Amino acid sequence: MATPAGRPAAFFDLDKTIIARSSTLAFSKSLFAEGLLSRRAVLRSAYAQLVFSTGGADHDMLERMRDEISAMVTGWDAVTVRQIVREALHDVIEPLVYSEALDLIEEHREAGHDVIIVSASGSEMVEPIAEMLGATHAIATRLEEVDGRYSGKVLHYSYGPNKVTAMRELAATQGYDLDHSFGYSDSETDIPMLEAVGHPFAVNPDKGLRRRAVEEGWPILTFERPTALRSRLVPETTTGKAMALGGIAASASLLALGITAAIRRRPREAL
Repeated sequence: MATPAGRPAAFFDLDKTIIARSSTLAFSKSLFAEGLLSRRAVLRSAYAQLVFSTGGADHDMLERMRDEISAMVTGWDAVTVRQIVREALHDVIEPLVYSEALDLIEEHREAGHDVIIVSASGSEMVEPIAEMLGATHAIATRLEEVDGRYSGKVLHYSYGPNKVTAMRELAATQGYDLDHSFGYSDSETDIPMLEAVGHPFAVNPDKGLRRRAVEEGWPILTFERPTALRSRLVPETTTGKAMALGGIAASASLLALGITAAIRRRPREAL
């Protein structure tokens, strides 16, 4: 059966949009506990997380972080990394998920929209998180594996304009209409991603994105309430991916008005 054409989708950045920290840096303690990271690397990770959380991670720093992480993981066993991530997933990520993001994801799901997580973090981390959230697809950075170990080569860096390229490729294969799709991000570096969709939203925006959102009239959303994700999940379906986020669906009257009206009723952050 042919894929339906012209469907809207919802594209979400991950770090500081759905979760309150960097997904890559959040796993540093788990990787240290398994002997993959040195104590010095953990301390550097903690410093990077502090800079990231205060909005100080600019384009140049993110590029340096990419290069450092690529060099650091060279030679790591890829299967071991995936196992560590999956075992630590709920303990590490669950407390960081914004309740408002879960509400919004559920609204899109109720409206029949596919949900796609788009992140510069590695696919080893992003894909399990996307699965946990019930997302349809994940776009993430991919590292080359040679004989089961990371070579240090980055096959796809899911950052800036590269995100847009991957979004367009996915839209072409899945029949998404980007002009009618939704985009959510916190970072100035994701302006190309937000420009690529018809309904862009700035979430907890940094200074650069806030300025652009005000200029373009993009809605500004504030997410600030982490939630106990496990308490909102019901058992997985037979596919192991579709997890309903119970207790957060909008009322019947809200759904009747559609997701755009639902979003409009969200309080805007004071500019």
